[in-house]
Amino acid sequence: MLGRLWVTNRLLVIAFAVAVALTLFFGARTATRYVYWTAHREEPVQSWMTIGYIAKSWSVERNAVFEAAGIDPLSRDRRTLARIARERGESVDDLIARIERAVADARAQANGGRQ
Repeated sequence: MLGRLWVTNRLLVIAFAVAVALTLFFGARTATRYVYWTAHREEPVQSWMTIGYIAKSWSVERNAVFEAAGIDPLSRDRRTLARIARERGESVDDLIARIERAVADARAQANGGRQ
């Protein structure tokens, strides 16, 4: 059966194989991301994290976290908090404290003032 399909509809079989491969790839990628992020919700803010990671982990708008770090929200900055603090000559603990306050404020605002 498959041999006959290959002979008569080679392009169709190839297109089907490509479609199956892409479906498996994107399905596996989606599943792994889902598993990862369900296990990494509300991670304590640490110096190795990026601003985007913090926003995703805490389910807050990225702009609020970027602004707390003093970075343009449109910049797509992927530096770690440790690197940001080092480049500015400030304490990582101070930067983390500012970001934690911003995350708490953003979550309170999203919940209508409730925490």
